[in-house]
Amino acid sequence: MPVEVVTFLFSNEYIRKSLQVRIIFQCAPFLKGLKAACMVSVEKEFCQEFQKVFEGTDMEYKILSENKGRRLVFLYRRNELSAYLRRDEVRNFLENYGYSCEDFESALGRLSERVCRYACENRGFPHEIGAFLNYPIEDVKAFIKQGGKGEIMNGYWKVYHNPRRARFIFQAYDKAQTSAVNEYLAGRSIREIGGRKRTGRSFFCV
Repeated sequence: MPVEVVTFLFSNEYIRKSLQVRIIFQCAPFLKGLKAACMVSVEKEFCQEFQKVFEGTDMEYKILSENKGRRLVFLYRRNELSAYLRRDEVRNFLENYGYSCEDFESALGRLSERVCRYACENRGFPHEIGAFLNYPIEDVKAFIKQGGKGEIMNGYWKVYHNPRRARFIFQAYDKAQTSAVNEYLAGRSIREIGGRKRTGRSFFCV
């Protein structure tokens, strides 16, 4: 992303505080259908805007936790994320942390419970959250086993296996962000950038 574009977007007080700008910068791969879910941290007062922003789209959101006036919001496409969580390797991994992936609402509730508990204990995030964000399961497992150290590549997540695949995905995510920002600057809304109903749209199977 060119520095000039970022500077322009965040030089204006109104734009800098815009919920849509934050979503575009932090969640562009999700908006563009390359991920089934993402997260964004916003001030409490912004949360009432989410329903309006996503109205009429296939995108949903859940507030996972609140701390010091900020809320951690999980954005997702239900059908895609539910199908992903039911994959054998993902389901088997998450079951070790008490998740029931056959019950989507239960899984999200468990995630919120774990996130809140970690926040109260000042422990960051429960590391299995990477599975909900489409990070490769083998990398999530390695991150946990190695305590977040020893990665061979760092980008949208810490990479421990298959850096060639990760590099390809990182480049696609970067392009998604550039595309989303350009569309926003051209006057398109979140709904127009990534919120249309989709059929048969796939995301990266990592």
